[in-house]
Amino acid sequence: MARGNGLSDAYTEALKRLNGQARNESELGMNVLMWVLHSERPLHAEELRHALGVEMESEDLDHENLPDIQIVLSSCLGLVTVEASSSIVRLVHFTLQEYLLHNPTVFRSPHSTIAEVCLTYLNFSCLWDLSPTPDSISPALPLEEYASCYWEKHARIGMTEKVKALVLRLLNRQAAPFGRQFVG
Repeated sequence: MARGNGLSDAYTEALKRLNGQARNESELGMNVLMWVLHSERPLHAEELRHALGVEMESEDLDHENLPDIQIVLSSCLGLVTVEASSSIVRLVHFTLQEYLLHNPTVFRSPHSTIAEVCLTYLNFSCLWDLSPTPDSISPALPLEEYASCYWEKHARIGMTEKVKALVLRLLNRQAAPFGRQFVG
């Protein structure tokens, strides 16, 4: 920046460094940026940890897969921060958001990825074992509210065959007590 290259060059270099990390750290860092940028509302640290801990095609949440928030932050090389007062995860500066939005090839299919994570989460057995009352959101499943409210918005933007299959699985789970079945 001292040579006049500007913020765009600085962010390009930061993403090169992020992608140059070990594979697991690089993937984690890019997933964090994707979630923070493309979520429908700001995520709390625990919601983000759960989103990052979902293993696709798994039947239930493995709490050992939930990354520590300090590991999440370090994988992003300073590009995200957690607000101390609210525990909301944010990009370090609004110009980073502008940079990422103006470079759509940085993330491959972010909305379909987020929809898949949300739908996988909603299909977890541990979630279906909860009481079916509206106020039954479990503090042990912090992504439940986000996934329930926003999976459809992400699916509309990023519909894939995998997303369709997960939607049908969710709908069939909901319809099963009534003797109904949806077919794809």
